[in-house]
Amino acid sequence: MRQIFIVGHGGPEKLQLREFPDPSPGPSEIRIRVRASGINFADILARQGLYPDSPKIPCVVGYEVSGTVDETGPGVNQSWLGKDVFTLMRFGGYSDVVVVPEKQTFQKPASISYAQAAAIPVNYLTAWQLLVVMGSLNPGETVLIHNAGGGVGLAAIDVARHIGATIYGTASSGKHAFLRRRGLHEVIDYRSKDWTLELNRLTKGKGVALITDPLGGNHWKKSYSALRSTGRLGMFGISVATTSKLFGALRLLPLVLGMPLFHPLSLMSRNKSVFGVNLGHMWHETDMIAGWMKILLTGVADGWVRPHVDRTFPLVQVGKAQTYIEERKNTGKVVLTT
Repeated sequence: MRQIFIVGHGGPEKLQLREFPDPSPGPSEIRIRVRASGINFADILARQGLYPDSPKIPCVVGYEVSGTVDETGPGVNQSWLGKDVFTLMRFGGYSDVVVVPEKQTFQKPASISYAQAAAIPVNYLTAWQLLVVMGSLNPGETVLIHNAGGGVGLAAIDVARHIGATIYGTASSGKHAFLRRRGLHEVIDYRSKDWTLELNRLTKGKGVALITDPLGGNHWKKSYSALRSTGRLGMFGISVATTSKLFGALRLLPLVLGMPLFHPLSLMSRNKSVFGVNLGHMWHETDMIAGWMKILLTGVADGWVRPHVDRTFPLVQVGKAQTYIEERKNTGKVVLTT
């Protein structure tokens, strides 16, 4: 098997290909010959030493893969053999062979490619948790999706369209036409405009019912201020940390200093709420995750779940793939192929 290791904290040069004997599945596990592996921003943060959940280096990151089952462990239904599947995993996805628990594995719909299947687990489960489970978005309500052109952003658009919400999003101007075709009602260029002023204009000063924010730091303050009464702020990332010119963990200092403190009394008086989402801390809720995935797979069949892969890179070009994301060139998912 081939795996991509993070061998130190820093740039893409810290990613290294290594080879090992193929692993064997244990009880209740299956082995998958990987065809596609999803890349997430957390992988880049891990390489930069900014992701507290990352294993100690040297380590292999990656939360999601798709491929074909070629071996099963004791106690696993033999019908899995030869099936095309995708799975959510706790690291190790930057590999061409993985072993995962059977209960975290789902059959790949024939209507989508391996790359599209690898674009579903993290993005769509996160979007579902943000908008439906914790965000309680209702038909006719307004939602603002920050980083609307990213993988979670596009998934959130699909979910919000399915619900029947009015959807605003922030993105660079080059992505606006595509995002309108995907379902955004209004797109705000955060690089050339103050998005808070533009959102205020669009909502006639009311604000929105729900905001999804993967940016972090002082940006969460701005998002909170843009909520209307009964509004909800869903926080699920700290991507602005990668733009700091400081080195290593010092990049987190301005982020931490800029973070808001949400006092209970203030939340009550303003009739607003805030919540956090981290799918990587949901491993103890496998039945819950499986229930969400069942809904999303129905969405694939019905056509409202539309995983979009911007670009694929061979596994050995993982450094180029991560750089492509860091430079904000992608619209949707970037996937490694084997």
